Amino acid sequence: MTIKSNNFTTFDDLWKASNLTQAEKDEIQFKVALVGKLIEAREKGISQKHLAEMSGLKQSAIARLEHMEGTPQIDTLFRVLKPLGYTLAIVLDDEAIRHGTQ
Repeated sequence: MTIKSNNFTTFDDLWKASNLTQAEKDEIQFKVALVGKLIEAREKGISQKHLAEMSGLKQSAIARLEHMEGTPQIDTLFRVLKPLGYTLAIVLDDEAIRHGTQ
């Protein structure tokens, strides 16, 4: 793939060469992981409506999460992830420790 005269053979090449800050990359990775869990639930037959009922949210809120529209509040994340069997956790970032950026 060529972007602005730069050739990239893999997404990883593009990701490493991007001008995104680490914080921006972390946010993107989190959102991708969240949407991945929602997709997994939907593949198991859980509709947006059912997930909304399970989490106490509106169906439109589930749709916004799936389309990554905006950044959800932490309490919203807990409410959506809990009925799917997940939780949020604060974990030590081994890479940050290796690079002395903790």
